[in-house]
Amino acid sequence: MKIKYIFPLLFLVTACTKQPKLESLNLEKWSADRGGCNGERTRSIEKLKSLKQEIKGVSSNDLDDYLGTPDIQQLADRSQKYYIYFLEKGVHCEDLKLHSDARSMSVRFSAMGMATEVTFQRGVPSE
Repeated sequence: MKIKYIFPLLFLVTACTKQPKLESLNLEKWSADRGGCNGERTRSIEKLKSLKQEIKGVSSNDLDDYLGTPDIQQLADRSQKYYIYFLEKGVHCEDLKLHSDARSMSVRFSAMGMATEVTFQRGVPSE
């Protein structure tokens, strides 16, 4: 009896996720430039900064679809997670395990998987 309520609720939750308007970014070039190692992402930094509010409220699955797999995923306390996208070439291009001070964008997701914060910094943010 309760199962008949779960499916409509699941549909409503997934149907109500925010779809970001990222048309001003060349998403194909962005996704192809893993780690920012080819220099394509560097050209998009100012556009990304202007789209910061547009990214907030987007689900982690939708952001995966738009920007591709993050260069680094970090798990945080309270079931939060961070997606880090490098924006320029750095030592991480040679070995992702090395600490890189290259410019990056970090997106923090709540326990519900929604983007709550977008920051720009050098390297990987500390928790």
